[in-house]
Amino acid sequence: MPDIVRITSDELVVEVSSLGSEMQSLQTSDGRDFLWNGDAAFWTGRSPVLFPIVGKAPDNRIAVDGTFYDMGQHGFARRSEFTLAEASSSACRFELSSSDATRKVFPFEFSLSLTHSLDGRRLTVTAEVENRDQRPMPFGLGFHPAFLWPLPGAGDLAHTVVLDNGGEPLLTRLEDGLVTEEKMPSPFKKGSLTLAHELFEADAMIFAEGAGTGLTYAAERGPSLKFSFDSLPNVALWQKVGAPFICIEPWHGTAAKSGGSAELSERPYATVLAAGEKAKFSFSVEIVG
Repeated sequence: MPDIVRITSDELVVEVSSLGSEMQSLQTSDGRDFLWNGDAAFWTGRSPVLFPIVGKAPDNRIAVDGTFYDMGQHGFARRSEFTLAEASSSACRFELSSSDATRKVFPFEFSLSLTHSLDGRRLTVTAEVENRDQRPMPFGLGFHPAFLWPLPGAGDLAHTVVLDNGGEPLLTRLEDGLVTEEKMPSPFKKGSLTLAHELFEADAMIFAEGAGTGLTYAAERGPSLKFSFDSLPNVALWQKVGAPFICIEPWHGTAAKSGGSAELSERPYATVLAAGEKAKFSFSVEIVG
């Protein structure tokens, strides 16, 4: 069984599993839950990390310099056992390093660490990727946290996503799990989107550019979650249609293009990390109300 680490602040309690270094719960000190519970009737995920790809690859295969490797949707990190590297009362860091199993599908020496840390009502999740190989390493990295919809105590109230930058980013959709070239009109109006389940009948809503570095997910006259993103230029919203959650997903990288290359380095917004270098990606969420 995976190990569970519990971290706390004066305002929050968070549990993190060694399996995928995945957050299992996010609760305020007054007992309100904000994270989806992983009910298998809808979706077993709660807050998986996406690595070394975000989304799908053509025929579930990536290519590295012309050699093909099997790679399932969102990569292997979310189903890998991490090792606890460091823990305190308010933070924990898990690590995943390259192994015989990972080299069969991702031919690089690497480490991926995930740190969850609390400060009052703010949770910060930071991923650090290190290229321990002797050649450049392409990859994608994303976060996939699911939050309750409706929010605690918000019942049938309207829920919105409001972008800090007030933008109206163009919408990208998926075709068989791959991103299409077509850019659709933005569903945001002056940075605001009122959520409705039918928005997700065509799968995820992807905003590859223009969503900015922060947003607020809120219930009318209810609680809100304020997000900020660092080195995560792509944002997606997703739910299993009719499920009582909404995923707010900041990414660096998207699914491969429909009809496009399987080369990992040619995926949209791929990071190509030089030998011996490190890269950090993080998001924070603050509970208000």
